[in-house]
Amino acid sequence: MSSSIQNPASSNQHLAIGIDLGGTNIKAALVDTQSEKTIAALSKPTRDGEFDGNTPRFALTVREIVHEFEAQAGHKLAIGLSAPGLANPNGHCIDWMPGRMHGLEKFDWSAFLERECRVLNDAHAALLGEVWAGAAKNCHNVFMLTLGTGVGGAIYSGGRLLKGHIGRAGHLGHITIDSNAPRDDFNTPGSLEDMLGNQTIQQRGAGRYATTHALLDAYAAGDEHAKHVWLTSVRHLAAAIASLINVLDPELIILGGGIATGAKDSLFIPLQRMLDDFEWRPGGSQVRIVPAELGDSAGCLGSVFNLIPSPENHRGNEDTEDGISELCVLGVSVVKTIPLHHHSISHHDSSTPISPSLRTSPQPGTRAASAHPADR
Repeated sequence: MSSSIQNPASSNQHLAIGIDLGGTNIKAALVDTQSEKTIAALSKPTRDGEFDGNTPRFALTVREIVHEFEAQAGHKLAIGLSAPGLANPNGHCIDWMPGRMHGLEKFDWSAFLERECRVLNDAHAALLGEVWAGAAKNCHNVFMLTLGTGVGGAIYSGGRLLKGHIGRAGHLGHITIDSNAPRDDFNTPGSLEDMLGNQTIQQRGAGRYATTHALLDAYAAGDEHAKHVWLTSVRHLAAAIASLINVLDPELIILGGGIATGAKDSLFIPLQRMLDDFEWRPGGSQVRIVPAELGDSAGCLGSVFNLIPSPENHRGNEDTEDGISELCVLGVSVVKTIPLHHHSISHHDSSTPISPSLRTSPQPGTRAASAHPADR
C-alpha cells in the first residue's frame, strides 16, 4: 500500500527514504526529517531466495521503491536501510547473515543504488526510531528488548548507538540466565532467548502450547501449569533486565516485539513486581519500563535518523577506509572528509537534480515466525 505526498513543495529539501528489509516484507517510508513525519509509506514482499541473474529480487524491489519515492519528491534522496545481521562498520552492507536473506551478505547497497545508502542492523534501527520519534524521545541512555520468535535488542548509551567492534553489540537475547542449560544458536548456554522466545515454547511448556499466544490464553484463563510456565519466563526476563540495568545504567527500557505487544499487562504487571524485588535502586532511582510505540514503522524511521549527523547520533565516529569521518546528508555540512576510494558522490549524473541533502557526500535465527503478533 502506498500514499502520495500531500504538499510536496513544503518539505522536499528535508525528505529522506527509510527502508526496513525484513524476511517477509520490505517496509519503506518517505520521511520529513524536520517534522519527523512520514509523508508516504508502502510495503512489498521480500521474496527471499528469488534472484534475477545474480541480483536478489529484494534488491530490485528496493531500487523500485527508491525510484518511486524520488519521482514523487522530484529529486534524488538520501537513503537509510536496515536489515537483519551484522552491519559493516562503514555502513555499506550487512557483513554477516547466514541461513536466510540469501544474497544480502556483502551486498553493496551504495554501489547498486548508485547513491549513498547507510546500512545498519534492524534492531539497532528500531531503537533509533524510538529514540528519534517514539517512546525514548529526548532520552540518552536506553536499551530495547524485542520479544518474539527470539529475543533481540539494542543499546543507546550516552547519546550514541552502541555497535561494538564488529557490530555485535546489543544481542541482549544471548546473555546467559542458566549456565547449565543447553546452548542456543549463538553458542550461549541457557540464554534469555531460550528462556522466553517463542521458538522454545513447546519445550518450556512440555508440549502443551504450540505458541506463546496459546500459553497466554491459558494463563489468562487461570490454568495453573500455564501460570507456572509464563511467570517462570517473566522471572528470567526480570533477572536479565536487573542485570542489564547494573551494566548499562539506563534511564528507560523499551520492550517491543510480538510477545510484548500481545501480552500487555500479563507481561508488564508481573515483570514490574519482580523488578521491585530484583532492581538495585540507589537513592530510590527506578528505571522506567515502557512498551515500544512505533510498531512496524520503527525500522524505517530509525534508518532515516541514522542519516542525520549530530553529536548525539554519530558521536565518536572514526575515519573509515572510505575516508568518511562523518557522513553528511540532509543539508548539513560534512565534518571532515579525506580522499575517497570508491562510491563518491561523483557517481551521480550531473544532469539529474540532486537534493541538497546529497550534495555533500561522504543474526542469525533461521526459524520462521508465527503469524500471530504475540509469537513474532
